[in-house]
Amino acid sequence: MALDRSFVERNRASTNRIRASAARLTDEELQHPVGEYWTVAITLAHLAFWDRRMLYILDKTEREGQLISPAMDLFVNDLSLPLWAAIPPREAARLAIESAEALDKRLEDFAPAILEEIHAQ
Repeated sequence: MALDRSFVERNRASTNRIRASAARLTDEELQHPVGEYWTVAITLAHLAFWDRRMLYILDKTEREGQLISPAMDLFVNDLSLPLWAAIPPREAARLAIESAEALDKRLEDFAPAILEEIHAQ
């Protein structure tokens, strides 16, 4: 079954939404609470972290010639929260956009066979 490449445009649209939101929000708005412990800026840093994790997996998979899926405990979010909170809000927005753009490009150009294997998991 051929991989549905519509993810390319959906990813691009998501990145554009992040970019537009980051450009529109003030520094004060980036500090707005989202839940008990999170802010908008922390959420953006969180997105950057997970996008960069995926970039790492894709790079390592390509180098090794086989799908690599390192274990990651779910409590990593709780452990990382203080680190993400220390990132200045505007920097968190920049990291989120930069990471999303890099991952979008990487996925768009990645070997379809490996993407199909990832999707099947």
